Amino acid sequence: MTNPFPHDFLWGVATAGHQVEGNNVNSDVWFLEHLPGTIFAEPSGDAVDHYNRYREDIALIAGLGLTSYRFSLEWARIEPEEGHFSVAELEHYKRVLEACHEHGLTPVVTFHHFASPLWLLRSGGWEGGRTPELFARYCDRVMAHLGDLIGVACTLNEPNLPWLLESFGIGGEAPENRGKVPMWAAAAERLGVDAGTVAPFQFCSTEAGFNVKLAAHKAATAAIKAHRPELQVGWTLANSDIQSIPGGEETADRVRRDVNERFLEASRGDDFVGIQTYGRTVYGPDGHAPAPEGAALNQMGEEIYPQGLEATIREAWRVAGTPVMVTENGLATEDDTQRVAFLEAAVDGVASCLADGIDVRGYIAWTAFDNFEWIFGYRPMFGLIAVDRSTQERTPKDSARWLGTFARQHTASTVTQPA
Repeated sequence: MTNPFPHDFLWGVATAGHQVEGNNVNSDVWFLEHLPGTIFAEPSGDAVDHYNRYREDIALIAGLGLTSYRFSLEWARIEPEEGHFSVAELEHYKRVLEACHEHGLTPVVTFHHFASPLWLLRSGGWEGGRTPELFARYCDRVMAHLGDLIGVACTLNEPNLPWLLESFGIGGEAPENRGKVPMWAAAAERLGVDAGTVAPFQFCSTEAGFNVKLAAHKAATAAIKAHRPELQVGWTLANSDIQSIPGGEETADRVRRDVNERFLEASRGDDFVGIQTYGRTVYGPDGHAPAPEGAALNQMGEEIYPQGLEATIREAWRVAGTPVMVTENGLATEDDTQRVAFLEAAVDGVASCLADGIDVRGYIAWTAFDNFEWIFGYRPMFGLIAVDRSTQERTPKDSARWLGTFARQHTASTVTQPA
């Protein structure tokens, strides 16, 4: 079979700053982790100390045979107080970017991956009217300092996730009801604000939240393009393969519209859309349908379904009409043989899309390291590289070697050089 992968196709792994760097103490997520009544299973703490170990980590990723590394900048580090920008932190991320280029990795940079500065949460968070301009100002400052080193730019990570979480009964409280939720009530008390205004990125699923995120994405794109018009810019979406069994069609159609389609429609005209898929979500007459009898399950008790990625790529191409980049795809499991099989099947789906003429620009697996998985803490193991958190020792798994070998076999190693 002819190799369908273009020579400049990006093969990589992804991380998010808060999940791997450690001690992101000026962020809203750190604040939420330590509240009374928090829904976070445990605090992030030192994470996997990537903030200090990025050089060895980047060398390890490149040594596997991959050609890209997706990581996020932490707004809470760069602008710890409103209007105060830390040159020291910008210089830190400059060194991270330079390390990527030294090792031949295209840096795929996410400007916001869930965590925001605590001061933003205090001033309305992701329902606040000033948030789009504040986010664009931050992006402008980043581009002025780092823009020539960025290979691909992602503005916001998974702005649609809160609507998917709401369908699972996580978050989604209307502003007038937030004060009844222990975590939001505690947050409001400590911040000295009304609970109805507490709107973190991951849990904000109001219409105001949709409008603010869309405006922030557009304003950020303009700010980034003002520095480098040719830089490829998009956002990344948490798109499950939404399916139904008899009796669940209406619910599936509604969730598909709220979570996938309207965000894909908003992506029209962008340089690309990032697709992040982990499986399928099936609806029946009573809501979520259980996994089929005998199906293999991940650590979260969900069906292992790698075919979902091909479906969401095709949906994105059909609805958005823009190039697609797989910016996350992976499996929570302690059995790495399951992960290898999952990656093989998922990549086969990408190849099928390419063979049909769909413009897919890259495949970036989640995640580089076993790390802090937000409200679930450290239990879920998505990493292609294991981490002993008592020593911070890294050990590549067979899945890391499989993906690196596949990348070497199917594309030439390329790197996006700074303009």
